[in-house]
Parts: sequence; structure tokens; C-alpha cells
Amino acid sequence: MSIIKKEGFNFAFDPKGCESCQGNCCIGESGNIWINKEEMINLSEYLKISLDEVMFSFLEKRGYKYSIKETKVAENNYACVFFDLERRACSIYEVRPVQCRTFPFWDYFKTKEDEVKKECPAILDI
Repeated sequence: MSIIKKEGFNFAFDPKGCESCQGNCCIGESGNIWINKEEMINLSEYLKISLDEVMFSFLEKRGYKYSIKETKVAENNYACVFFDLERRACSIYEVRPVQCRTFPFWDYFKTKEDEVKKECPAILDI
């Protein structure tokens, strides 16, 4: 894989950096891991369980949207339920939501570069 750049961002992303990371983008403060209906269906098929079971076991309704549940791993530290803490890897990587696929190129980080640089060893200055 090559270094990824995206217009509007003052940093680049080197996917090789993920190899040395401990899953910082999947662990941290509690937050929202948004998932849409199509992604829920893909997850259901990937896990070979019903959509209802996915929604009941792995998702929380937040307002009019759904977020993937988290598990508490330490004081003020949470992990996505699909993050394998032993392997330090996503267990649904092939069908992870678009929010996960687009990290670190979130509008939020356009003005919070220092924050994403601390969190992610794959961030490069350009």
C-alpha cells in the first residue's frame, strides 16, 4: 500500500503504520461508531446471524441512528466490541463501517491535527 493523501487535510496516512499500532483508533474515550442499514446487513451476512441479532447484540440506538457497542477496558477507556484485544485487530475488518474505513480523514481532524497525530502512528506531515 502506498501513502494516502486527501484534499483538505494537512497530513497523510501510511497504512504500514497500522502494523506498529495497538488499535488506538478502536480504543479510547467512549464515543459513537456509526453504522448504517446497508452496513448492518453486510455485518449480518459476514457474521452469519440475523439482522435482528446484530441489532440486539452489537448495536445501540442513539437518537435516530445506530452505533456499535463498546466494552470498558479501563477507567475512561473503551473498545469497539469488534476489536479483538488479544490480537489487537478488528474482527470485522472486511465489513467495518465507513466511519472506520475513512479514519483518519474525518472533518473533525482538519482542525485537530495534533490530536490525530498523538493517536495514530501512521500520520505523516506533508
